[in-house]
Amino acid sequence: MPLLRIQTNITIEESAEQAMLTQLSATVADQLGKPEGYVMVMLEGGKAMFFAANDDPAAYLELKSLGLPQETTPALCAALCEVVNQQLSIPADRIYIEFSSPPRHMWGWNNSTFG
Repeated sequence: MPLLRIQTNITIEESAEQAMLTQLSATVADQLGKPEGYVMVMLEGGKAMFFAANDDPAAYLELKSLGLPQETTPALCAALCEVVNQQLSIPADRIYIEFSSPPRHMWGWNNSTFG
């Protein structure tokens, strides 16, 4: 059930959205060792965003996943920053990532929860 949500002040052309979503979905599945069929990726461009006292290109990412081990977050951070940099030319020092691992009973899917 990994969910990756990306918000950026970059306006993303529709032609580039699909390639980025595809690459991010595969990256999350690979890094977490989970089936890509459970991965959801949301991409929101053109957001008002001010970071480090300016409005240069920046991004905020949230990655939620059940049972997310703390020791995996450094590699996840590097992999996600690399994709965002490749696709949107946003440097890693202009990207914040929030990782969270909700309790299984607090995540629903297919008429039930995972708990």
